[in-house]
Amino acid sequence: MSSEGGTKAVAAALAANLGIAVSKFVAFAFTGSSSMLSEAIHSVADSGNQVLLLVGNKRSKKPANQLHQFGHGRRRYVYGFMVAIVLFLVGGVFSLYEGLHKFQHPEVLSDAWIAFTVLIVAIVLESFSFRTAIRETNRVRGKRSFPRFLRDARQPELPVILLEDLGALVGLVFALTGVTLSVVTGDGRWDGLGAMAVGTLLVIIAVFLVIEMSAMLVGESALPEEQEAIRAALTASPLIDRVIHLRTLHVGPDELLVGAKIAIRDSATGTQIAAGIDAAERSLRAAVPSAKYIYLEPDLDRLAGEANPG
Repeated sequence: MSSEGGTKAVAAALAANLGIAVSKFVAFAFTGSSSMLSEAIHSVADSGNQVLLLVGNKRSKKPANQLHQFGHGRRRYVYGFMVAIVLFLVGGVFSLYEGLHKFQHPEVLSDAWIAFTVLIVAIVLESFSFRTAIRETNRVRGKRSFPRFLRDARQPELPVILLEDLGALVGLVFALTGVTLSVVTGDGRWDGLGAMAVGTLLVIIAVFLVIEMSAMLVGESALPEEQEAIRAALTASPLIDRVIHLRTLHVGPDELLVGAKIAIRDSATGTQIAAGIDAAERSLRAAVPSAKYIYLEPDLDRLAGEANPG
């Protein structure tokens, strides 16, 4: 998976959310709707999310140095984690607080048509952003379902944007429902309930993203199909009889560390071993381009047929 698609989806979402956030704040100023204020805060949080993701992507491209010898790729995970913790949770908690306050102290909405207009336009714009995220995701998810893709993804941008746009659309429906029921019934508590529904949705998304980003920060292995491709590339080498054991780790979303103990012929000379390992590395990189760091440990196959973990 390349980060290019994720960056494109982030940029599309940022462009949509900046305009939407301004319009929602204007609508709140005229109507006093808590649902509208919650949605405005939601859009501000979304815009902040996208700025953080873009900054994280740029900073992750700094070259490796003596202190960070495997580069700075994991910065993208750090910024994805910040998105989940700081912005989604803060936005969610604020919306819950605002909704509860409006539920306890309901007010009649004024100029409700402004809220309806802004919410409907926002739904249209968010739909375009969501369509971009889906299109970019379809290019990389293969045969995986969307839930499986969200769990398996090693790049933080697309999962964040997908959930963000989906959450934005569902949140807009909640807000529209709250405003509509408040106007129809004359009971401002419905507006408060709409705001609390938006806040609950944001907190749920935040919890899911915290779990996923934490796993990425700790370090995840290559996907199963990538591990199979690595094994196939290594065993195809004339030098290698079999892979005794294999360890992989994402040192960044697009950079994979591969360590393997390989069984070689006991008759191979030092020159043949060096040439064979070089050939195996070239074959592996051709099969899995994200394999940037490769360490192969040659050994004799003392335990043929048994995968020795040590």
